[in-house]
Amino acid sequence: MSGNRPFVVSATLSAVAIAYRNPEAFRIADLVLPRVTVGSEKFKWHEYPIGEAFQMPDARVGRRGRVQQMEFNSLERTDSVDDYGLEFPIPYSDIDEARAQRAAKLSNADPEKEGVMMLQETIMNIRELRVAQLVHNLNTYNPAMRLTLSGNDQFSDYANSDPITVLKDAMNSTLIYRPNTWVMSRYAWSKLSSHPKIVNAVRGAGTTDGIVTIQQVIDLFSGEGLKRILIGEAQYNAAKPGQAVNLQHAWGNHIAMLHINPQATTQPGIVTFGYTAQLGSKTVGRIDDPDVGLKGGVRVRNGEQVKELIVAKDVGFFLQNVVS
Repeated sequence: MSGNRPFVVSATLSAVAIAYRNPEAFRIADLVLPRVTVGSEKFKWHEYPIGEAFQMPDARVGRRGRVQQMEFNSLERTDSVDDYGLEFPIPYSDIDEARAQRAAKLSNADPEKEGVMMLQETIMNIRELRVAQLVHNLNTYNPAMRLTLSGNDQFSDYANSDPITVLKDAMNSTLIYRPNTWVMSRYAWSKLSSHPKIVNAVRGAGTTDGIVTIQQVIDLFSGEGLKRILIGEAQYNAAKPGQAVNLQHAWGNHIAMLHINPQATTQPGIVTFGYTAQLGSKTVGRIDDPDVGLKGGVRVRNGEQVKELIVAKDVGFFLQNVVS
């Protein structure tokens, strides 16, 4: 315990939260908006106006004249992390029973660790949805850097659509830093990977049936600057409490084309579409609670302090509704 605070941080349980991953639910939030460490709840980050990169001053210098000086001014922003956390109550009777079962070598159950894993699973799903709704959002992008497809132009219309032309044009639209990453849902990828024009471009010889791999599409568009394709598969229950389960995909039927630099920080100098400011590491602790069950219990708490930021929207292009 630290000072008079009743909430006790547990290094063991924190390690469970940090390490826990569900291999059956591939999440991409940490790849789309990489985590960047900040030193306090309030922090500063820098945004550069797009015009700064394209100044064209008269650089001529007279024989005795002074060399013209330039200033590259960043826009300093101030923000703060948001706290996200959940708790799980566990009666002492459950803890005692599990301890007895472990001592008798009848079970390896540990209610506290299991509670941490369930909380972590939920927190990760919430973050995935939060990032998906930010990145797969038309309003996140510069109006000149977004396009909505409909009808025959959608990639699910194999007979009429032309995904290669649309994708190449979008890759050429960000000007400053070309997108190096595509972010899409599993459904969008399923349609794109079997599109006859994509299949033929990869395999040639008039072949229009089949499925291409992620690497083959990356190779196909490598000359345009593509280095990575991220496919989001997370799902969430969109139903309100008490209603029937309504599972939805976190990532929509869109393609976000982004320039992502995992080396970027809140300091000026490295351009990237966005990142996640994070204060400290994921933290888990426990607090005794006499109101849990008949004999009291504990509340296990799992949380993190983060803020997702779009810091250079002009290096991203958004294709909305690429499939129906």
